[in-house]
Amino acid sequence: MTGKACPPIAPRCILIGAGGHGCVILALARAAGMDVNAVSDPVLTTAGQKTWEGLEVLAQDAAIEQMPAEHVQLLLGMGQLPKGTRREDLFLTWRRRGYRFPVLVHPHAWVAPGSRLAEGVQIMAGAVVQPGCSIGENSIVNTAAGVDHDCTIGSHVHIAPGATLCGGVQVDEGAFIGAGAVVIQGIRIGARAVVGAGTTVLRDLGSGHQLTRTTN
Repeated sequence: MTGKACPPIAPRCILIGAGGHGCVILALARAAGMDVNAVSDPVLTTAGQKTWEGLEVLAQDAAIEQMPAEHVQLLLGMGQLPKGTRREDLFLTWRRRGYRFPVLVHPHAWVAPGSRLAEGVQIMAGAVVQPGCSIGENSIVNTAAGVDHDCTIGSHVHIAPGATLCGGVQVDEGAFIGAGAVVIQGIRIGARAVVGAGTTVLRDLGSGHQLTRTTN
């Protein structure tokens, strides 16, 4: 007599970070039908808080490491600041430990079929990603941002709310595109560069450079 196969174990979804971005990611995950089980945040732990937004607060990160990596999905709830690397460091640290980050797409975003979204990409409500685009791991396309056709976005990039990338734009690793900024077609934004809020970018911006006003 052959026994029935055991059903697969549903992975636990754990949110890392309970700040403003964490609230947005929790709402996104729930809107997408994900069952988020717990949150890890040192501020909550230090305060002795046991629950947050209906989630169990884990005592410390070590509690995650006690769970087999194949049974856990991590949701990165820490936002990205210009030139900041804390979000990137967290992502890479947990990846090295064998844990994975799902792609998150809000049901009220639109991502063209065939677009390539790497691990940990987060697409917020109202965002649009047009055909031919590629977005690298751990990057954010924030609320109501627009990424037009054939754009290439590297890893650990933040496209802030309301920003617009026109067709064929390339954004290299770790760059930050501020809220409401516009990058015209065919422009390249170098690694770790910062485009200030409301800026229109009309020419390439080199790696590590910062642009806070419109230039020709």
